[in-house]
Amino acid sequence: MFVLGIDPGLSRCGYGLVARKGQGFTALAAGVITTDPHASLPDRLGSLQREISSLLEELNPDVVAVERVFFQTNVKTAMGVGQASGIALASASIAGCEVAEYTSNEVKEAMVGYGAATKNQVQAMVAKLSGLAGPPSPPDVADALGLALCHLTREPLRRAVLAVQDHRALARSDRSGRSS
Repeated sequence: MFVLGIDPGLSRCGYGLVARKGQGFTALAAGVITTDPHASLPDRLGSLQREISSLLEELNPDVVAVERVFFQTNVKTAMGVGQASGIALASASIAGCEVAEYTSNEVKEAMVGYGAATKNQVQAMVAKLSGLAGPPSPPDVADALGLALCHLTREPLRRAVLAVQDHRALARSDRSGRSS
């Protein structure tokens, strides 16, 4: 399974492609998409959309994991992140990818086991889990790789829970069908 993590941002949008390799993981691609801060908002969003769509076509991920904005103190930054997130979500959907969203605390918990972990702790664990020689840089890349790794580590449990829920729903349906 190939998972593309996207750390959305209007000025800097990190991305990282991770694949499961045996019992571990390997980072296959990573980088940052930037937009011209002097360009108009529609032009910046259009540029971001074209770049993300191009990445999706080139990397062909099975899943796209996008950071869900949970809390932001700077309203201007929050708006840009929200707009970039919408571009990433829509582009992934149009490309036919499964889409997952995780908060930064969920990523920290998946990577370090603690939702309030520091950036350095997360970067170190992302490097270790993805087979990198050192912590990924800049932080946008580390965050994107962390999103992909978070999905890959949580997905088996999520699928197991869904299978149990489907089994229970089928059993309830069978019982209600027989009593009619």
